[in-house]
Amino acid sequence: MGHAGMAAAAVRYLRSTKASRRREPVEVLPRPELRCVGEDERATVGKAEFRRVLGNFATSVAVVTAPATTDAPQTPAPDSTPTPSPAGFACQSFSSLSLDPPLVAFMVGRTSTTWPRIARAGVFCVNVLSSGQGELCRAFAVSGADKFAGVAYDAAPVSGSPRLAGTLAWIDCTIHAVHTGGDHLIVVGRVEALGASDGDEAPLLFHKGRFL
Repeated sequence: MGHAGMAAAAVRYLRSTKASRRREPVEVLPRPELRCVGEDERATVGKAEFRRVLGNFATSVAVVTAPATTDAPQTPAPDSTPTPSPAGFACQSFSSLSLDPPLVAFMVGRTSTTWPRIARAGVFCVNVLSSGQGELCRAFAVSGADKFAGVAYDAAPVSGSPRLAGTLAWIDCTIHAVHTGGDHLIVVGRVEALGASDGDEAPLLFHKGRFL
């Protein structure tokens, strides 16, 4: 099942449980012992080979957005009054995580300049892209540009994060937890609201370094 299908299934699940009785909290299992890889430990595989082989796994593509915060970069408005800019980046490492409670997750590089802005906002919206939104994805993959210039969006109902027009699905979240994962961070979000389009358009897929 693709991410759009998972999002639709989650919508049905949340609707079916909205009027149901309150569920018992999920039991938290003990965390396994973890250790960091030592500086003197050699990687088992090379980076190029890792990318080449893992590139065979096709993924859908999403744009993760967050509302502007007071310390966000300023964008001049038509009346020349600077306004805070929202945050967003293209993400292919997004996944559903849990039904009860409803959780999703995405991975972001530790060197990302967008992640600190999302972290400060404390909320985010995942926008699952459709097959015709390749150029939109490329725009959000660029660092340092005004990614929202000319992009149609409205505010997600709970977080106020940008909800991009024409996407297959949107998932509005609050940040639930953040875990370390090598040179990336694993961000877990609790789903507060979500929805999917009624059309049959295919998702935007990424495979072997290119869109399908």
